[in-house]
Amino acid sequence: MEIIPVRTSERHQFLDITDQVQKCVTEGGLKDGLVCVFVPHTTAGITINENADPDVVYDVLNTLAKVIPERAGYRHVEGNSDSHVKSSLIAPSLTVIVENGRLQLGTWQAIYFTEFDGPRNRQCWIKLIS
Repeated sequence: MEIIPVRTSERHQFLDITDQVQKCVTEGGLKDGLVCVFVPHTTAGITINENADPDVVYDVLNTLAKVIPERAGYRHVEGNSDSHVKSSLIAPSLTVIVENGRLQLGTWQAIYFTEFDGPRNRQCWIKLIS
């Protein structure tokens, strides 16, 4: 298993980690198989979305803030209840096909670490499967 360290700088943030995941694939020598990306945090997640237009990330974060507001009478009162709900909707892991040593993503796709309770030092765990 490889670990990608992630440092977030905002409470809610999407960070493109595609290049770091590709580096793990390349350095791990995986030619054909799968890569599993896992986030071991309950207030963060991982997703794939468009990387060409920064307004897409803005729109996703804005929509999540409207649907899951920071203060909404949550029973869990640690102050980050919305972060737990948001990360549950985004997901803690994803799998990407690797072919000829390259991540098989669509033209405009990127792998995003999603932060909902930052800023923090985080990790993404990477497992290569051949």
